Amino acid sequence: MQQEQEALDLAADWADISQGLRKDLGHQLHSQWIKPIQLGSFCKETGTLDLFLPTEFSANWVADRFADRLSLAWKIARPDIRNVRIAVLPGRRAMPGLRLGREDGRRAANDGVQLAQPGDALGMGNADFGGIGGGGIGGPVGLDPSLTFASFVTGAANVLASNAAQRMAATETPQFAPLYLKAATGQGKTHLLHSIGHAYLANHPRARIFYCSAERFMVEFVQALRQNQTIEFKARLRGFDLLLVDDIQFIIGKASAQEELLYTIDALLAEGKRLVFAADRAPQALDGVEQRLLSRLSMGLVADIQPADIELRRAILEHRLQRFAPSHVPGDVVEFLARTINRNVRELVGGLNKLIAYAQLTGQAVSLQLAEEQLTDILSANRRRITIDEIQRTVCQFYRVDRTEMASKRRARAVVRPRQVAMYLAKVLTPRSYPEIGRKFGGRDHSTVIHAVRLIEDLRTRDADMDGDVRSLLRQLES
Repeated sequence: MQQEQEALDLAADWADISQGLRKDLGHQLHSQWIKPIQLGSFCKETGTLDLFLPTEFSANWVADRFADRLSLAWKIARPDIRNVRIAVLPGRRAMPGLRLGREDGRRAANDGVQLAQPGDALGMGNADFGGIGGGGIGGPVGLDPSLTFASFVTGAANVLASNAAQRMAATETPQFAPLYLKAATGQGKTHLLHSIGHAYLANHPRARIFYCSAERFMVEFVQALRQNQTIEFKARLRGFDLLLVDDIQFIIGKASAQEELLYTIDALLAEGKRLVFAADRAPQALDGVEQRLLSRLSMGLVADIQPADIELRRAILEHRLQRFAPSHVPGDVVEFLARTINRNVRELVGGLNKLIAYAQLTGQAVSLQLAEEQLTDILSANRRRITIDEIQRTVCQFYRVDRTEMASKRRARAVVRPRQVAMYLAKVLTPRSYPEIGRKFGGRDHSTVIHAVRLIEDLRTRDADMDGDVRSLLRQLES
């Protein structure tokens, strides 16, 4: 009877949480990812609640995007829930050969949320307030084992932050403290936080590390206040050798939490311990932060991570492909993703994950057409609105042909090749279908456009001059 009542209470809380997420996320996202979630069991000893999804892919996706929201919502609704574990529904078997690595920047570990397969024994209690100690079986609790310096791809956009992070984790005492990583969403700051934790623990096996999001810091602090355990809270927090706090912008406006964080920073710095913070804006741009705390955050090194350029995006995709089961991803697909998904690294890697997962689950080959069909939402969000008229104008200027030749019936090679290049670029850079593109080129049939796209794709692999022309045109159109 008691178990039945507990199940009913959980179901009622989930109904309220789900309704709130529906308002926040919108009907489409909620229906696709939140609605399929099924409640599992709740372990009172560990404070762990299981949430199940029907497939490994959906479990990964929900853990990547909504772990923080789910954890915070449950902690607010039920103080006895300390950890939320996202898993595949028991009885569902993972597809053979589908081995998706965790996405860079995953937040599943951030807020006491874990992604697990049914039957995993995680033992994730909260007795040590997220503390990480050396020598633990199965790796440090709270740190994603896939997010290490070895898996972090560096380039001009992030080399300063990467080098500073490695210095912070080294055996020698760093010359700056604290380290503040500033980057927009999905550019790799969380990856670097996890990497610092792993490397520091490797260099200092008996060290105690604390990793959390600012939201979790506030939740734990408020719980300590309610339970009259603030002294224990402070003692535990200041007993760590390395403090890693993500998304520090979310501590804005919380006066009591700000004050406690300020005192903690002072205490740890006075003892020569290491602190790393990450946020989506510079310290000076944090509204509502007390001046004393702001000065502490900016007194060390503020390392900016710029949006990844095209070379870095290519390198990230090539590096990522090494982590999958053997599968063929054509070079033109890699180039297409690198050029088109340019807002942040998380979307870039997520797009690749989704494309390969879909291809393996359906038995289809990875192709440019499949990428365009399955990544519509991601591509449309990233694309600058380049028009076919703009493409035709740029191609005509590049090849020095008259604009009217784009729609003419002339078959001279000096006219046909630029026209085919323009059709190819129209397919690569716009969401227009083959028939729509054909209509913009003098009412040509869609088969003519398909032939042009395939021809230019083939020529780019065999003809260095053609590949150079297309690359030059892409730079002009995307700049």
